[in-house]
Amino acid sequence: MQTRVSRRGDVDPFIVMEILRLAAQAEAAGRHVIHMEIGQPGTPAPEVARAALGTAMGQGSLGYTESLGLPALRQRIAGLYRDWYGVDLDPDRILVTPGSSGGFLLAFTSLFDPGDRVGIANPGYPAYRQILKAQGLEPALITTDLADGYQPRPDQIEGAGLDGVLIASPANPTGTMLDHDALKALIEAAERSNTAFISDEIYHGLNYQGRCTSALEITDNAFVINSFSKYFSMTGWRVGWIVAPPNHIDRVNKLAQHMFICAPHASQIAALAALDAADELEANRATYSRNRDIVLKMLPKAGITRFAPPDGGFYVYADISHLGDDSLTLARALLDEEGVAVTPGHDFDPVRGGSTWRLSYAASTADVEEGMARIARFTERRAR
Repeated sequence: MQTRVSRRGDVDPFIVMEILRLAAQAEAAGRHVIHMEIGQPGTPAPEVARAALGTAMGQGSLGYTESLGLPALRQRIAGLYRDWYGVDLDPDRILVTPGSSGGFLLAFTSLFDPGDRVGIANPGYPAYRQILKAQGLEPALITTDLADGYQPRPDQIEGAGLDGVLIASPANPTGTMLDHDALKALIEAAERSNTAFISDEIYHGLNYQGRCTSALEITDNAFVINSFSKYFSMTGWRVGWIVAPPNHIDRVNKLAQHMFICAPHASQIAALAALDAADELEANRATYSRNRDIVLKMLPKAGITRFAPPDGGFYVYADISHLGDDSLTLARALLDEEGVAVTPGHDFDPVRGGSTWRLSYAASTADVEEGMARIARFTERRAR
């Protein structure tokens, strides 16, 4: 008898894994590969975070915490909202999650029923689509344009028949950011249509043009999701948080109790210490800012001119359709000919992704400089 399967498990592959596989093969053969495909900081977790965990491990076992997370950590996260945004946030609205992915699962489960339609920007982070599909929800792709920084407009939300909308600022893969007025306009459009609003703020802290605006500056009715992965350089530690609307916190707490019990205790200890690492983290941001400047200067020299300048994060999403072929084919060729790994746009836009690359500038400055020089050589040959 054939084993049953669920349609909810029919998710798309992560195409960049093909590039990672080929890059690993090249490195195993002794080649120097420059990684501009990976969406994680090139810096380690803050020194004080690693030291705090070492101390805690020497003091005894790290068992379960309460499902909401360590009270001290939630207090400090609330302090972050005061310091960064001037928001007086009740720590009881904060739940520490196993990475931002845990936050998305909790928010989607608390907000939506199977079959509900949730709007997401296209291009956008591919896990949004796949998590929604795996929960029996319908991802409603909102086609965005270069002229709008690949961010949705209010008229694409209001009256669109959406049960929810997820907005990312700064966004992955584009790095573009919404200012206060633009974010407010989207939130108000959602409210007029009784559309739940989810704000992905995991790249906050990594801003270069203006400051990041939190949805909590505008409304208490949004789900806000954040993480220690990006600004705090703690991707592998798998610790994030959500801020839930007041009428949802008991619901997400009960869901977390059954889904996860709690976020990893060890990671919560490290995260608490990381909040005291401002100098080290700001030095990291300065490196990304220099890298961003290099990429923005070198892209036109490589003949790549169609992209939205990134305001934050550490990506640029570039149109490479003039080079011919498909973005995955071109990414394979770039890796083979020049030893640079980039992410094909298929992962972010299932419709138009064959004409785009995402370039990450989270590596060392030396690698970013060399990577861009190699890309320029590649595009020059293609243009002949």
